[in-house]
Amino acid sequence: MIDASQRRYYVCFSLLVLATLLTPIFAASFGAANIHLNDVLMIFNTLLGGDMPSAIDGSEHAVTITQRIVLELRLPRILLAFVAGAGLSIAGSVLQTVTRNPLADPYLFGISSGASFGAVLVVSLFSQTGLFAEMFSGVLTIAPSFTAQSWWSWSTLSIPIGAFIGASLSVLVVFMLSGPGRSSQVERMLLSGVATSFLFGALTSLLLYFSTPQAAASVLFWSLGSFAKASWSNLLLPSVTVGVSLLVMLAFRRQIMALQAGDETAHTLGINVAKLRLSMLLLCSLITAMLVATCGGIGFVGLMIPHTVRLLFSGRQPMILTAMLGGLFMVWIDVIARCILFNQELPVGIITAALGSIFFLFILRQRR
Repeated sequence: MIDASQRRYYVCFSLLVLATLLTPIFAASFGAANIHLNDVLMIFNTLLGGDMPSAIDGSEHAVTITQRIVLELRLPRILLAFVAGAGLSIAGSVLQTVTRNPLADPYLFGISSGASFGAVLVVSLFSQTGLFAEMFSGVLTIAPSFTAQSWWSWSTLSIPIGAFIGASLSVLVVFMLSGPGRSSQVERMLLSGVATSFLFGALTSLLLYFSTPQAAASVLFWSLGSFAKASWSNLLLPSVTVGVSLLVMLAFRRQIMALQAGDETAHTLGINVAKLRLSMLLLCSLITAMLVATCGGIGFVGLMIPHTVRLLFSGRQPMILTAMLGGLFMVWIDVIARCILFNQELPVGIITAALGSIFFLFILRQRR
């Protein structure tokens, strides 16, 4: 016999699956270039029929401008926005569970600030417009075969690696400051995360102050959060990272849910609480670092989506549903960012910060 809560869950799950399938079609019709929905449907029908245009399979057949806009610009952007929203949502959900605080998210714990610091460090020092590039510009001029492009060809992986190192460092700092094993660890962890966030934020500002103007301008726009640089080539790493992390979290779902009952109860069930909490925080830092390196800083998604799911399904933490809702939310926020201003694009981080601050105040009022 299916009760009302399970029936509501299945209905919401079915609606989200349908919305996930239809959203790329509708979202691809919005943007600076006016593309009719029928044209988008024809392009998707061509893809499903196996007749792949050259924008995807590299053939030399001519493709229309509309096909290029949809397939090379909007479709990878939609998919990256969905992956980013899903990753930030499940990271926030796990953080709120393992810390037993419904207001926790990667930004509150300093994970995003640490990731931003690591990424900005790489961009400010090692990019083609960074300080080291200027120092070695004479060497590159003397040796023409040793071009700047070949010198910095490793930068595709260097930014995510730097972001992950910074995020992991912030997690370790939070753990050191919170004092593992103490009865007040969760409360101290929250305060330590806020302090760590300010610390890495100050270090990031210091790097920007001493970086070159070109690097500072690029990092400034990148730090606000945007999917403007989305492409098929930079979609693989965040998709694999979020997908594998979600599978790992699903495998440890019972242990994660046991932490909601308290550390003592989890200990009685044979769970190594400190190890599980640290491993989940590092996994959340990996997700956050990869998304920060790819999309920039996008805040409050990890707070709003898990809390909304918790309001709909009291006492349950459905990760798949949380991931789908977060992905759909981010796709349509990106659509708003592309269409709200004429011939301009608003960074998505500004919109999520505005919505998230209002949502945060609403939660505080409800908790009173």
